[in-house]
Amino acid sequence: MRSKTSPRTYNQVEVPRSYTRGKRRFSIYWTWSYPWESNRDVTEMDNRFSTITEVRRVAWPDYETSEYSAQSFLQGIAGTLELFHLSLLRFQQLVGELTGQPVAVYQRVDQAGKKLPIDAGILDDTDTLMVFGLDHLVTEQEAAPEEIDAMREWLKREGTCLILGPHHDVGVSNDLEERAMEYAHHRDPLVPRQQRFGQYTRSVMKGLGVPVHNQYGLRPATIEGSKQLQPLVKHGDLDARGWLEGVQTFNFHPHLPHYAITTTDASAIRLLAQQPIDLSRPHPFTQAGHRKFNMFLWMPPKGDRAGDILLADSTIFTTLFGGDESLERFWKNIATR
Repeated sequence: MRSKTSPRTYNQVEVPRSYTRGKRRFSIYWTWSYPWESNRDVTEMDNRFSTITEVRRVAWPDYETSEYSAQSFLQGIAGTLELFHLSLLRFQQLVGELTGQPVAVYQRVDQAGKKLPIDAGILDDTDTLMVFGLDHLVTEQEAAPEEIDAMREWLKREGTCLILGPHHDVGVSNDLEERAMEYAHHRDPLVPRQQRFGQYTRSVMKGLGVPVHNQYGLRPATIEGSKQLQPLVKHGDLDARGWLEGVQTFNFHPHLPHYAITTTDASAIRLLAQQPIDLSRPHPFTQAGHRKFNMFLWMPPKGDRAGDILLADSTIFTTLFGGDESLERFWKNIATR
């Protein structure tokens, strides 16, 4: 009997998903402008994604297969953007199986140049909105006041959950020696000496009063001789919802953002998990005395906001850098809490 594969769609109007009690509807929103990112000048050293050629050279021989050839796969920066889409498939499959609902994926500006702001068209059939902040600052993505208003109104609906994932901000300093130190710390040749992400998510956080700022790109500590992360430092007494129940680690990624809390109001946001830092090479953050960075945060419902707000890096939801049972347990928690 022939196996049946699910057909893929592109450039079609999304069919609204009906509400079913206990069956969350997930939507993923990539904050980038796909054309602006993919059309970046590849002779520019900083603030752009790698080309597929660069990825192949660094990761050789992982992508030396026919499916990544010029006959089958987009080359240049566009191909690298497609790797992010492909890396979400396992998360989409697992959440879809748990919820009985397909996971919708949107882009702020897609391959065809169609711009899609966050509004009722996205939010009306969404219970969990995941905003992945992989837009470079140079592409000038910013949430309009109407988008902030739409998200604020949506969060008044009981059971909603907004997951914000601003990515790293590498090489902020004008001191080139400091940038060199950051590069030597994370040790990923595909990340330039300056790669600043997340203007869109920053504008959302400012508009919604989320007291967090994404900083640096820190290499997490691993068990010696492997890429298995050292366990999260969890603050279980603050995790009343059990977001991290049964979760010991996320997946390895060589340059993760520190989610700096920008308020002294302890009731505004809860720091649920930190990640030990790889101390084998110096970094300005560790030189300042830090040994862990903030990895996972939660803002429970408050005032007229009935929904939850979580902060977690987008790479936690992809398979580009591996995964295990602990990571999938986290996905299940997010899908079922």
